Amino acid sequence: MKEYLLVDGYNIIHSWGHLKEMADHGSLESARSALIEELSNFSGFTNNQIIVIFDGHYSANLTRTYEQFNNIEVVFTKKTESADHYIERIAEEVGRDYKITVATSDGMEQLIVLARGASRMSARELWHEIKAAKKSIRTDYIDNHTLNKKNLLESHLDQDVIDWMENLRRN
Repeated sequence: MKEYLLVDGYNIIHSWGHLKEMADHGSLESARSALIEELSNFSGFTNNQIIVIFDGHYSANLTRTYEQFNNIEVVFTKKTESADHYIERIAEEVGRDYKITVATSDGMEQLIVLARGASRMSARELWHEIKAAKKSIRTDYIDNHTLNKKNLLESHLDQDVIDWMENLRRN
């Protein structure tokens, strides 16, 4: 079953210390980009469809805009729509056919999406999931495949080819 992670973008930004600091010091765009990058990497690890939703009522956009960033969808709601309302609607519509998890630390929003059949994940839980994924990637992939072996051509060849090359070298 396909799984979706709906992320309340500004809620997460204001919940994660390093992103909040960026946003508070006048670089909301940098905080958004950093969040999107983190989520894109996480999506590659989990194979879940991630949609990050940003409130559009901070902008002058009269229509909802959609952007694709690598493997995640980025939604900016229209001026008169909050990210919460968009998330609730998607959870209601898509939740019948797919597993939906909503990442937000907004307690009221968590209750609403739970009532609509979705799971909830706090900003802190999402951060811990992302950290665990990074650790798993480092342990299982990078450390075990590259750092423990020299990056030699021989490491990537079949034993038959290695034997053939060794015979060629000796003769």
